[in-house]
Amino acid sequence: MKHSRPKTSPSLAPTPGPSGVIEPFPQSALSVRGVTVPGRIADVSLHLPPGTLAGLVGPNGAGKSTLLQVAGGIIPAAGAVSWGGRDLAAISPLERGRCSAWVPQEARFEFGFSVRSVVAQGRFAHGDDDVGVDAALARFDLALLAQRPVNRLSGGERQRVLLARALATAAPLQLWDEPLAPLDPRHVLEVLMLAREITREGGTVLMSLHDLRVASCLDVVAVLHDGRMRAVGRPDEVLTPDLFSEVFGVKARMAPGLILELP
Repeated sequence: MKHSRPKTSPSLAPTPGPSGVIEPFPQSALSVRGVTVPGRIADVSLHLPPGTLAGLVGPNGAGKSTLLQVAGGIIPAAGAVSWGGRDLAAISPLERGRCSAWVPQEARFEFGFSVRSVVAQGRFAHGDDDVGVDAALARFDLALLAQRPVNRLSGGERQRVLLARALATAAPLQLWDEPLAPLDPRHVLEVLMLAREITREGGTVLMSLHDLRVASCLDVVAVLHDGRMRAVGRPDEVLTPDLFSEVFGVKARMAPGLILELP
């Protein structure tokens, strides 16, 4: 059953059309200024313009998930967070649902809702209008699984359901916590292609990841270490042998290797 919702003030992001196109924020997409969560991250800042594909990298426990949750308004923190030039605290919960999509690190489902109903949750803030739901299912090879209970899927399939839900929001700010970890090689490439399409349309994607080969292909890389921002910039500026040694405790060198591409 669909529910009508009261009208609200104009959204930061324009309402998507039938194609579900991601619309950009009119100003900076995300600004995190001096945020601190005691015992997890300290005085961290990050600024991303619209149309940016950015990656958060760092050792386990560096604070990547915490920073993503703070950026999405999921956990409180000292400091300031703004979307599109507006303070996050001034944005209503319903408007947040239209402007940002969150993909958690672990795809856990305690109840047997159908795949389609979970993906359709991405349209809640838009009045449950179903716009783009079928397209999102098709994009992630979930159409044939649409009526299957989500708690009967594999880990990779559950992750694709969460990504499809995020895509269905048509939100201009996409925050994904290790979205590639449970996926097979083909779906990893497809997710990266989707992320690039979102940024070409003016949206912004910030994802945490451990594969530094993937990070080297992004627009911006932010490196967290011991809860603090170690470096931010273009991959060729940031991913240096010295940084690999200092942050990850490994040596880095260039060598021929396996390259996978979509046919």
